[in-house]
Amino acid sequence: MQLETKLPKVGTTIFSVMSQLALEHKAVNLGQGFPDFEPPESLREAITRAMAEGKNQYAPGVGIAKLREQIALKTERLYGHRVSPDTEVTVTSGATEALFSAIAAVVRAGDEVIVFDPCYDSYEPAIELQGATAVHLPLTLPAFAIDWQRVRDAVTPKTRMILINSPHNPSGAVLSRADLDELADIVRNTSIVVLSDEVYEHIVFDGQEHQSVLRHEELAARSIVVSSFGKTYHCTGWKVGYAIAPKALTAEFRKVHQYLTFCTFNPAQWAFAEFLESTPGHYLDLPAFYQVKRDRFRDLLKPSRLTLLDVPGGYFQLVDYSAIRDVDDINFSEWLVREGGVAVIPLSPFYESAPDTRLVRLCFAKNDATMEAAAELLCKL
Repeated sequence: MQLETKLPKVGTTIFSVMSQLALEHKAVNLGQGFPDFEPPESLREAITRAMAEGKNQYAPGVGIAKLREQIALKTERLYGHRVSPDTEVTVTSGATEALFSAIAAVVRAGDEVIVFDPCYDSYEPAIELQGATAVHLPLTLPAFAIDWQRVRDAVTPKTRMILINSPHNPSGAVLSRADLDELADIVRNTSIVVLSDEVYEHIVFDGQEHQSVLRHEELAARSIVVSSFGKTYHCTGWKVGYAIAPKALTAEFRKVHQYLTFCTFNPAQWAFAEFLESTPGHYLDLPAFYQVKRDRFRDLLKPSRLTLLDVPGGYFQLVDYSAIRDVDDINFSEWLVREGGVAVIPLSPFYESAPDTRLVRLCFAKNDATMEAAAELLCKL
């Protein structure tokens, strides 16, 4: 039987490819964005306790009430935005599911969705599966900033959604309040929905404040905001995230969510609810926690021939390797894992049409031993 693919441009993700190469070559893995240290002990104890207490069957489709209530309290405390836990908060099976559900709920065949390159690789397939088109706009280098005039020029009557990501993966760039004001001006008096990927919301450095869309009253009224427990609590394998949106958007979002995953891993929800209530200091301390790692990693790489770009947020370091080899980023990444013993992520898979740069992404959500081992190898190049 011959099957015509619905996603002709999609193969195995670059994250899976580089992680497999890291295993094959026994390389230090700075590629896929996961910590190599454990979640907080009390959080692990909470999930074990939840399982022991019998919380092992289906959770409510929208998430357990206690967790949604804690999310609503946290949102108001951090961003000054009050949301209803019953009608505006939905717990999902990871941020990727939330992003897909949001796109599927809002975007129709023939619509256009504006995305900013380099962008996370799950965005475009979700858009294409709706019969819609991803309109790729390049971020301006070297700061990976949005050119808002280009956004204005790209908006058409077919534009249904604008998808933003801050702190940005892979660059670590962060949006300012002025950026959100520009976005609000563009979408005002339109039917455009904003989808805001904020999974690194608690990893912003140098005293900056994360400018969540939820801080912006006008944008919050027309946005779906996606967050990740996995990124915040060092447990990416638990795959728990959530989406916050106004009541009408949440109702549409939940129509997709209920038939995509229906519900999310029940014991983890109880554990997060308990931990959010008892230990709010964790997410408040996260910027300082990761800033120490960022600064330590950058110090370790100073003797290398890599050029380090600034890292305002997130847990990725972009480096320019042009002083080491003048080849494209995929060839460099494959050479580095084979010959250099370090796995990284090339930047070109994040683009529709990649510029001629020599940049790769390194993850510093690692313990000191991993960072030191990787830096020692990179400094030998």
